[in-house]
Amino acid sequence: MYDVLILGAGPAGLGAAIYAARAGLSLAVIDQSPISGGQVLNTYEVDNYLGLMGETGGGLSDKFREHADKLGTEFITDEVQSVEDKGDKKIVHCYEGDYEAKTLILATGATHSMLGVPGEEKLSGMGVSYCATCDGAFFRNRTVAVVGGGDVAVEDAIFLSKLCKKVYLIHRRDTLRAVKSLQEQLFAKENVELVWDSEVTEICGTNAVEKITLYHKKKQQASELEVNGIFIAVGIVPNTELFRGLVELDERGYIKAGEDCISSCGGIYAAGDIRLKPMRQIITAVADGANAVNAVQSYLHKI
Repeated sequence: MYDVLILGAGPAGLGAAIYAARAGLSLAVIDQSPISGGQVLNTYEVDNYLGLMGETGGGLSDKFREHADKLGTEFITDEVQSVEDKGDKKIVHCYEGDYEAKTLILATGATHSMLGVPGEEKLSGMGVSYCATCDGAFFRNRTVAVVGGGDVAVEDAIFLSKLCKKVYLIHRRDTLRAVKSLQEQLFAKENVELVWDSEVTEICGTNAVEKITLYHKKKQQASELEVNGIFIAVGIVPNTELFRGLVELDERGYIKAGEDCISSCGGIYAAGDIRLKPMRQIITAVADGANAVNAVQSYLHKI
């Protein structure tokens, strides 16, 4: 039996692994992917992580994993099916077997939200994408649209502007939510056009994206835009469905846990994007991992 099992190998999970290893706890990290990093892998450039300006998402993920490996962290590649709380023992049921621990740190991250419009599911992978850094190269010298107004959407538009002939950034409001530094970079791009106060109502195409239908809310007017691809960046959904009934969730599915990462279930902790909190960044995910391990140590001293 492990002292702690960490579910997820993104920044929160890897941060927890490093702190747990240094604390001398027996641990393992379980993730369905053999490649660690979580959503960071889909980030072209990380410019806000302390001391590592301009690092690529893949490069930063490699550094995180290398650090954990050097401390002897055990990694298990498997997919979690369910989790049981047996008081002082937690059982994680996976495809290839069961694992037991005295405590759990849930760090399963989040996935991209969908628009939920006609054509989106049908054309997914055929011009509809949720990852500009993954799929942007397929649209070199072509015309694409990005949907959203936050940091990720603006980062995507900036990244795509270096590859594509034309980039439309479609936002349902008349101002962006992204940080000012990103907005300044965006506005300096001559091949990026902002489409304000508009929502995508349909994605059209036979075997690939050919055009999108828009509705301008203020003008109450529909229009069409010919594009070869559409990148959707309208938020995330926490990967917590497996934990429903195990720990308390809010109405959007985030685990209710404070800065100490303590959930409603004794011995189970939530770290990273799945935790209910005001800010979700790489640096706050890593901090959650450290805080979760601190809480684990306090719990283990009492049992």
